[in-house]
Amino acid sequence: MAGQNSFCFPVKELSNERVKLTPFIASTHGPEFHALSSPHPSLYAHIRWGPFDTLAEFTTNFLEKVVDANDSWMLYAIIDKTKPTSSPTNDPDGALAGMIGYSDASVEHLSTHIGIGITLPAFQRTYVTANAYGLLLQYALDPPKRGGLGLRRVQCNISSANCGSRRFTEKMGCRLEGVIRWHYVVRDGVRKGKVGMGTSGMSKGGEGGDLGRDTAVYGLCWDDWEKRGRETARGAMESKL
Repeated sequence: MAGQNSFCFPVKELSNERVKLTPFIASTHGPEFHALSSPHPSLYAHIRWGPFDTLAEFTTNFLEKVVDANDSWMLYAIIDKTKPTSSPTNDPDGALAGMIGYSDASVEHLSTHIGIGITLPAFQRTYVTANAYGLLLQYALDPPKRGGLGLRRVQCNISSANCGSRRFTEKMGCRLEGVIRWHYVVRDGVRKGKVGMGTSGMSKGGEGGDLGRDTAVYGLCWDDWEKRGRETARGAMESKL
């Protein structure tokens, strides 16, 4: 909800005792998120979008043109409920800790991706990311009788160079299904501080400072969720990853 879009699945707040995911509202969460993230452009090193020099650029080029333009996207603000609220006008339940959401969701195929996820530096290497990710998994894969959507598949696409995110995703119970070589060309990636991929010495994906990216594809399906995935995710959420 940047403007707001109409997500193809029902939308609700997701919460446990540590973390709350609430729909990301541009006017409410955008200014604080941009102010806290813009000094750290490396947060965007492994993703296609950003970094954003101005709040207007973040709002227009990402929230409006990517999130609001697609009913397959749903973006949440991550709230750390264990910390004092950073701005009472934003959320009374805690401090803004980042953003995370679904993308490429399909009602027809009962599937979704967990798309862009950025945890602000002050909240990294804590319980925040695991709980935010776990709440998305629970809502997507739990059956309706447990309050979930009852989807059949959750997918996560990660730059193959992003070793930290890959290890984290595996700890959450997702399984590596393969690597798509030269999946994207990241335009002007050198100037933007992106991490390029490909064979050593051949990371250029296009002209000038463009970079190529290989993508590691992770999946967690409903049958694995019922067998072991739910408990794996719960264990990660209860620990300090």
